[in-house]
Amino acid sequence: MNPIVLTLLIFGSMLVLMAIRVPIAAAMFCAGVLGYVLQAGWLPLASFLNSQAFARFASYDLSVIPLFILMGNFATQGGLSRALFEFAAAVMARFKGGLAMASVLACAAFGAICGSSVATAATITQVALPEMKKHGYSGRLATGTLAAGGTLGILIPPSVPLVIYAILTEQNIAKLFAAAMVPGLLAMLMYMVAIAVYVRLVPGHAPERDEAPALTLKALSGIAPIAAIFLVVFGGIYGGIFTPTEGAGIGVAATFVAALLKRELTWAKFAHAFYGTAAASAMIFFIFLGADLMNAALALTQVPGQLASVVQGWGLAPVAVVGAILLFYVVLGAVMDELSMILLTIPIFFPMVMGLDFGMPKESVAIWFGVMVLMTVGFGLLAPPVGLNVYVVNSLARTVPIAESYRGVMPFLVADTLRALLVLFVPSIALWVVQFVG
Repeated sequence: MNPIVLTLLIFGSMLVLMAIRVPIAAAMFCAGVLGYVLQAGWLPLASFLNSQAFARFASYDLSVIPLFILMGNFATQGGLSRALFEFAAAVMARFKGGLAMASVLACAAFGAICGSSVATAATITQVALPEMKKHGYSGRLATGTLAAGGTLGILIPPSVPLVIYAILTEQNIAKLFAAAMVPGLLAMLMYMVAIAVYVRLVPGHAPERDEAPALTLKALSGIAPIAAIFLVVFGGIYGGIFTPTEGAGIGVAATFVAALLKRELTWAKFAHAFYGTAAASAMIFFIFLGADLMNAALALTQVPGQLASVVQGWGLAPVAVVGAILLFYVVLGAVMDELSMILLTIPIFFPMVMGLDFGMPKESVAIWFGVMVLMTVGFGLLAPPVGLNVYVVNSLARTVPIAESYRGVMPFLVADTLRALLVLFVPSIALWVVQFVG
């Protein structure tokens, strides 16, 4: 069979399975089985699965994923989110649109100990949405803000998708975390600017002035545990005191203690944190296996290597090639989640990008490209027709039509586009902090 036809058959079968609501990990696995069997037969497939599953899951580096997920679950179940929002509201509520800005700040702070976009959006929504409704914010602005703010959960380290990228490309996790810090903070600031502009250009979606609670010592003490966890975990990782895996373990222990001190972590919530971690980790690892098999089937076609050669032969500017890849991620985000996109496409696109001359060291190119991919897959969490964050937030705001929530994220998608272009053409924005990592 022609390699191009076979490649289209593999991708087509995956999309058909996804369209009939087969879980994406199973869809990739079945498409990979089809492609592998058509090229090599059943016995080579059985031999590949026999060795590949153990080789993938026995990796020590993968242990960082369930640890960061458990850290986020302890933070969620331990009630640390309310203190964050109350502090942010005390700081920002005196401005027009201040509670919406406070929600973005709370999402950024919670994302610094969570690592999950959906968990950040869902947790802060439960705290912030009732307050915004009470103060007269429209459903469009409230849900749009919370859905967009949730994406900061993967932009600001720890970031599970960034850990997966590091494992796939054999890059330093600490340096990738450091590179994502400035773009993540830039995203937070641009979201706040987007809110400030929106509430002035489109009247009636926010009150003229929110009631500003006092910035008390209690509000400051409420965020102290989260600030301490972040400084200990990431200060140690960036300073080279311990590895990201060791840092994740310390973070889990520290977050557990902080949750206990809040006295909101019941036995039921404690168990739920572990069950949630087990379910999320199993889902990620199954996606790993499905993506590995599908990528192996695609590698047998030799199309990815031929595609890289063709692109390099076009003589396009390297930045134009990366821009085209990012546009492809935007389109792919309409049908796939961020983890699946990274696992499926990085083995194809990464060698292509590393073969281009950007005038930078190869390690810098790999880190910068990882941050660009992380920012771009965030589009899929907001943009229709899927927008997982929008669905999650909208499910908690039952009186707001889903169309209104999609309209609410549009200003933030504009901010995301501007930020992506800025980091694309000025890589030093992401790479500046990396030089200070030990």
